[in-house]
Amino acid sequence: MVELTFRELVHSDDITTVGAILSATGFFNREEQEVGISLVEEHLHKGTASGYLFLFAEERDKIQGYTCYGPIPGTLNGFDLYWIAVEPTCWHRGIGRILLAETEKRVLALGGLRLYAETASNPQYKPTRDFYERNGFSLEGRLADYYAPHDDKMLYVKHLNT
Repeated sequence: MVELTFRELVHSDDITTVGAILSATGFFNREEQEVGISLVEEHLHKGTASGYLFLFAEERDKIQGYTCYGPIPGTLNGFDLYWIAVEPTCWHRGIGRILLAETEKRVLALGGLRLYAETASNPQYKPTRDFYERNGFSLEGRLADYYAPHDDKMLYVKHLNT
């Protein structure tokens, strides 16, 4: 049984932890890891005015995974799920699903009705695409060759009011 607690408050040591999780997954290159870390730094600097909100899933005071999400400027009720990542030693325990569900509750509480996520089409990201689809997201768009030749950007959405 997974017994998680959730934390929205961002601490300076989360910079290191987020970097370590992103690196350990094997999914993100160095530049992508730096982007993930920079969002933590921006939140620490600007708070919620940064537009980046965080939810950390902890088990026995150790971060097992996190999400970074926020309202999409210029939209009515749209939120982006910028990052969802789980410590690889915790994969296949349902932590990603639980973390996503908790994030969705917070998005709803903030007035969000649609949650958008993007990922790549290359074979390495098939588990990510499957995760989104298992959790109620539907593929809404595909931008050919977005990341690289034959690596498309896959745009998913989940309607939270249904």
